[in-house]
Amino acid sequence: MITWMRRNLFRSITDTILTVISGSILGYVIFQVFQFVFITGRWEIIQVNLKILLVGRFPEELMFLVGFSILATCFSIASLASGMNRPIDQPPTLAGKLWGLFQRFGLIIATSAFLIVLAGDMAAVLFGAYVVLSIFAGRLFGIARRNTVLKRLPGWLWVAINATLPLVLIFLTMGQAALEEWGGFLINFYLAVVSIALSFPLGVMLALGRRSTLPLLRWLSTAYIELIRGAPLFVLLLLAGVALEFFIPASIAPDAIFRAVTVFTLFTAAYLAEVIRGGLQSIPKGQAEAGKALGLSTFRITFLITLPQALRNVIPAQIGQFISLFKDTTLAGVALSVFDLLNVGTAITKQDDYLGQGLIYESLAFVGLLFWVGSYVMSRESQRIEKKLGVGIR
Repeated sequence: MITWMRRNLFRSITDTILTVISGSILGYVIFQVFQFVFITGRWEIIQVNLKILLVGRFPEELMFLVGFSILATCFSIASLASGMNRPIDQPPTLAGKLWGLFQRFGLIIATSAFLIVLAGDMAAVLFGAYVVLSIFAGRLFGIARRNTVLKRLPGWLWVAINATLPLVLIFLTMGQAALEEWGGFLINFYLAVVSIALSFPLGVMLALGRRSTLPLLRWLSTAYIELIRGAPLFVLLLLAGVALEFFIPASIAPDAIFRAVTVFTLFTAAYLAEVIRGGLQSIPKGQAEAGKALGLSTFRITFLITLPQALRNVIPAQIGQFISLFKDTTLAGVALSVFDLLNVGTAITKQDDYLGQGLIYESLAFVGLLFWVGSYVMSRESQRIEKKLGVGIR
């Protein structure tokens, strides 16, 4: 350790000065954060309004749909992660497996435990146990896929099977309660999940369309991509909230949540199309020529040879776009008057018990924590998938 510090931190006088200054600034910031979190912060505003921050005024009698949606999502993610083919060389040790699980789920478990402590009731503890059981069941289902006849299923069909139930439950939940009863992190979570699920296949189709040899399809795809990418997301959300009634009657116009999903899907698909097109251009032409030499059709060459490699090569850019979409869901609260997490976090500081007490910092810190946890988890999973698929190595 001392040798490493001498080589990297105190090699010269300049390095020593920079290390001392940077260390002092970092120590001051850590001290201020520690003091705010554990000493001066008044977190009762979060504890009292925890349910509103997470689910808004969502009806109690329909909360089981939210719970089942979360459990189904956890099951599907665990199943997809466990159902992937594992490398046969260098199997991880037990300590390695535990460390890998800690890296993947440690932050989620810590955040969940923090929320359970804030909730302070047995129902939250039971739900946490159900989440753990759903993840365990999903891993067993994924392992069964690798070791039974289910391994013969194509990858796309395996993904579709796992994604169907969560998406059905999410859409069912979105259609059961009125918009004014929605709120909090629930809206941000659902907007992100549904928009990601819908924008990815649309982005793939647009990327293939822009590279198509059919002029009309190529021109339409190019025009759509350039038009959407040239417009700010916030402006598109405002148009969806204000200008839609000029084209269709207000009585049949969709509510703000479905408008937000539509805008996020169309906007993200345009950016994903360019990301995926870049991945397709990185594939050597010899790959397609080899497929033609084997007598494969253009469809099979695209979906069995070039497209899987292209998607693998641009995993970091795709996940980066999904993280951006997740954080951009807060714009729906401003443009479409959706009572999302950021709006709720601002509104609770205006309650009679907390008005004028300067608790906006505690509220925004909690909002930022939830978004950071979600973004960090997606980033870590992206790195894990990249490592497993050998992105940048082979």
